[in-house]
Amino acid sequence: MEYAKMLYSNPRGIGCNKCHGEKGEGTIISQYTLKGKTVVLEAPNITNLSKERFFHALTTQHKVMPTYFLTWQEIDSLYYYVSSEVKK
Repeated sequence: MEYAKMLYSNPRGIGCNKCHGEKGEGTIISQYTLKGKTVVLEAPNITNLSKERFFHALTTQHKVMPTYFLTWQEIDSLYYYVSSEVKK
């Protein structure tokens, strides 16, 4: 669990906590105006994702989320951490 907590804060790059919050609850990353409309960039709550969706999010490219080069065991540890331990 200690290793998973460390990965959540620093997974070889920007920590998950920087966008998804200390408990995986999701946060507003940025808010800006584009063509007169307010745009809100949000990181979703990741505490209630299915294991399949969590793995998919960490193994595919996204527009905003950085790409992490984690092993399957590290992803599994992170999943366990955010889906159970962080909620406490």
